[in-house]
Amino acid sequence: MSHAIREGARFVYGPEGDTVAHELEKLAAAYRQRHPRPFIAAAERMNEHDAFLITYAHTLQSPGEAPLRTLGRWLGTHLADTVSIVHLLPFYPWSSDDGFSVKDYRAVDPRYGSWQDVRAVGKDHRLMFDAVINHASAQGSWFEAYLQGIEPQRGWFRSEDKDSDTASVVRPRVTPLLTPFETKDGTRWLWTTFGPDQVDLDYRDPSLLLEIADVLLFYAEQGADVLRMDAVTYLWKELGTPSVHHPKTHGVLRLLRAFLEAAAPWMVVLTETNVPHAENLSYFGSGHDEAQMVYNFALPPLVLHSFLQQDTQALHAWAASLETPSEETWFLNFLASHDGIGVRPVEALLPREAIDAMVAHTLRRGGGVGMKRESDGSETPYELNINYLDALADPDLPPDDPRNVARFAAAHAVMMALPGVPAIYIHSLLGSEGSPELVAETGMARSINRATLDAASVEEELQDPTSRRAQVLHALQALLRARRHPSFHPNAAFEVLPTPNGVFGVRRGNEVPVYALHNLTNQTQQIDLLVAGRDLLTGAVHQAATAELPPFSVLWLEAASTPDAVNREPGQSSTLQRDVVGRNDHGD
Repeated sequence: MSHAIREGARFVYGPEGDTVAHELEKLAAAYRQRHPRPFIAAAERMNEHDAFLITYAHTLQSPGEAPLRTLGRWLGTHLADTVSIVHLLPFYPWSSDDGFSVKDYRAVDPRYGSWQDVRAVGKDHRLMFDAVINHASAQGSWFEAYLQGIEPQRGWFRSEDKDSDTASVVRPRVTPLLTPFETKDGTRWLWTTFGPDQVDLDYRDPSLLLEIADVLLFYAEQGADVLRMDAVTYLWKELGTPSVHHPKTHGVLRLLRAFLEAAAPWMVVLTETNVPHAENLSYFGSGHDEAQMVYNFALPPLVLHSFLQQDTQALHAWAASLETPSEETWFLNFLASHDGIGVRPVEALLPREAIDAMVAHTLRRGGGVGMKRESDGSETPYELNINYLDALADPDLPPDDPRNVARFAAAHAVMMALPGVPAIYIHSLLGSEGSPELVAETGMARSINRATLDAASVEEELQDPTSRRAQVLHALQALLRARRHPSFHPNAAFEVLPTPNGVFGVRRGNEVPVYALHNLTNQTQQIDLLVAGRDLLTGAVHQAATAELPPFSVLWLEAASTPDAVNREPGQSSTLQRDVVGRNDHGD
C-alpha cells in the first residue's frame, strides 16, 4: 500500500483511514491496468511550449453544429502552434452559475456535444477539466437522492442546526450560508457557500471521497491531463472556524494527489484558491504532496493597477518574491478568465486606496463589483466584473485603436514573462469587449465576460487585419510563439531587473538568458542595454547601447556575448556576459 495514500487517509478519516486507503488502492490499480501509460516525472509535466486557452465549450457557435466540434475546428485553424492545453470550463449538465452547479458529473451537456467531441478536442491539445468538488447542484441526481434519504448520498451534504453561529465562516458571497430544504426526514438547513443552488458536499463521509476519486479517474479516462480543483479553499467545513484552508482541506488534497500519482502519474493538479497571495501559496504544500499548480491570482489586479497608475513599484516588489517550493510546482499566470478580477489576493500587496481606485475605475467603465460578507457583517469588494480589454483601454480612443491593442499586448507580455505557465481566456485572445447586455439579461455581473460568439462572424472579423480581433489575436500569438524559448521554461531562473518606475523588467534563464522589458506607461522610456542581443519578437538586433521603449512597448532581448553572436539566426544559442540596467528620461 502507498505510504502517502495510507497516511493521507488516516489524517482525514482517523480509524476509518485504512479502509479508505485500501479502496483507493483498488481503484488506482484497476485504472492503471486498464490504461497503462508511461510514467511522466512531475517536474517534466510542463515546459516552455505549454500555454493554456480558457474557454467555455459553447463560446464559439455555428448553426447546426455541436459547439465542441466548432471549437475543435477553430483550434486547428488558428491555435495549432500557439496553445497546447485547452481548459474546457464545466461542460457537464448544470442548473446555474454557467456550469459550476453540476447536475451530473459523468455526462456532457447535450447542448454542447458528446464525450466523443470532447476527446476529439483532446487529439491535438491536452485538456483541463474542472473538478467541481466543493458543491453540487440542488437539482442534480446526488442531491435528489439526499432529499429522499437514499444511501450513500444521504451522507454527502452537510446540514447544521438553523440557529448555528456561522459568523466566523469566511464567505465569497453575501447570500445566507445555511439554506432550508425539505427532505424525507423533515426540514434540513444545509451549508451553501456559493448560494442556494450549490449545496456543499460533506467529506466527513468517506463514501463521498471514494466517489469523487472515481469521478477524477473517469475524467482522466476521457482525456483530462490537468484537473482544476474548483473552490477547493472551502472543501472542509467546521463551525467555529473560518472554514477556509482547514487542515483537513489540505489533507483531502494530499490524499487525492497521492491517489492520482498512483493511478494516473501524468496528471497535474491545479487548485483554484482566490485568496490573499500568501494563503494561496499554501496549496503547493511541501512542493511534492499537494497541488502542482496554483493560479497566480495576485497578477491580474497588480497588472491593472500598474497600468492605471503608470506605477510598477508594487508589481516589482511582489514579483521579486515569487518562488515555488520545488521544480515540480508552477504558477498558472493569467489576466482574465470567466470570473472577475479578484481583489482579495492583493489585500496585503496594495493600499486600500489603490483597491478603491480600481473599484471606481471598474464602475466608470460600465463594470460591476462582486462583494463578500465579512465576519462582522460588513461587505467588502471581492472581485471586479469587467472585461480585461475594457479595463485597460484608453476610453478616449476607439477600442480597435492600435494604441489600445498595444496596452493589452504589453499586459499579456508581462504575464507571459513571469515564471510559470501562461493561460489566456478566449475573449482576451479574440479581443472581445464586455457584454453589459448579457448582464442585463442574466442579472449576473460575471456575465459581462461570458458572451457566446457566432463563429462565422468572428472568422469574418479575423480576415480583416485592421479589426480589433485580428490585431489582438496576431499580437498575442506572436508573444506565445516567442516565449517558446528555453529561458521561458516554467522553472527557468528568474530575476526582477532594476528598471525605472513604469517599466517592468525581468531576466529569465541562465544559459541563453532573455531580458524581458515592458513599458507600461504612455511615455517613451530610455533603457541602457549593457548587453547585445536580438529581440525575440521582431528579430531586430540591439547592440550594447541605449534603447528607446515607446509607450506600451515590449522588448524580449535574447542576450549575446559578442557583437558577432548578435548576427546569429533567432533562437540560436548565445551566452550572457553583462547585465541590463534602466533609467528614465530624467536620468534617475
